[in-house]
Amino acid sequence: MGTREKERVIDSQGFRPNVGIIVASAEGQVLWGRRVGGRDSWQFPQGGMHAGESAEDAMYRELDEEVGLSPKHVEILGKTRGWLRYRLPAKYIRRREKPVCIGQKQRWFLLRLVAEESAIRLDAHADPEFDHWQWVNFWYPLTAVVDFKREVYREALTQLLPALASSKRLSMGKRA
Repeated sequence: MGTREKERVIDSQGFRPNVGIIVASAEGQVLWGRRVGGRDSWQFPQGGMHAGESAEDAMYRELDEEVGLSPKHVEILGKTRGWLRYRLPAKYIRRREKPVCIGQKQRWFLLRLVAEESAIRLDAHADPEFDHWQWVNFWYPLTAVVDFKREVYREALTQLLPALASSKRLSMGKRA
């Protein structure tokens, strides 16, 4: 794998620190990406944190690596409280690797795209994570994500919905 895999960090309980990224449009839809080679596997952008990296720094790095966006293209609307965890199904646990990773613990960020859609570039790097993206309804990912991530998605979306609703009210107020 690439350098990102070599730098992976696993905590003492076997969870890999990770960031999840929800990019919202001005209309409140969210960016949904199809993983390269994932047999029609769709998800939000996400990725592991490097040793010594803050969650926000990891989020901006992953945002660039996965969808080609930089801090100037987005506005942070909110983030989840604490870590949200999911366990990997047994068939995905690589027991030969040390330390063994049994799942991920994630900090989720809700961002609003403030640039044109054309700023989204899946081909911004040589090794793309996604081969297609689309805007979907805020709750749609709960019906479409792989089952073992579903509860983390539900919790992240539930925690971040008030920030999205508040930002939409604020932006509507600015137009009046």
